[in-house]
Amino acid sequence: MPNTLNNIEFEELFKEYFKPLVNFSNKFLNDIDAAKEVVHDVFVNLWEKRNEIDPEKSIKSYLYTSVNNRSLNFIRDNKKFVRDEIILQNEQNVENTDTFAESEIQRIIDKTLADLPPKAREVFEMSRYQNLKYREIAEKLGLSQKTVETHMSRALKDLRKNLKEYLTVLLLILLN
Repeated sequence: MPNTLNNIEFEELFKEYFKPLVNFSNKFLNDIDAAKEVVHDVFVNLWEKRNEIDPEKSIKSYLYTSVNNRSLNFIRDNKKFVRDEIILQNEQNVENTDTFAESEIQRIIDKTLADLPPKAREVFEMSRYQNLKYREIAEKLGLSQKTVETHMSRALKDLRKNLKEYLTVLLLILLN
């Protein structure tokens, strides 16, 4: 073989080794298209470096070693890609879980408030949603402050009881 690889010799090498090299690469990759891509890249590299190839060394050995290395590189690079995809999927799952937990917690709050006696619900809503003090609620509703405290106590007790399973999730949501 001369110092440089000519078109005809390159074409003969390609015809002789392409399929066996694809099969060799496919043993690593289990993906025929990826194996073809790896072998194609090896042949492109061989063509680009045709002037640097040592004629004393086996071209077959060069091809198989190159395909082996590129196949391993492909696996390494794909593992990184798959790992990144898994991380992204996990982040999306956490977001979906947070959204689900928030909607579930809101559903439980709404149900608990709906199940409260009307005055207890009204006192709770005035306290929590309108930010009124117990004294102000008592004045507006014509109740004693002690009665307002009793209604709030009942509402909070029912909420704690119905949300106890979600306490950890609720804390995590509030901390984010």
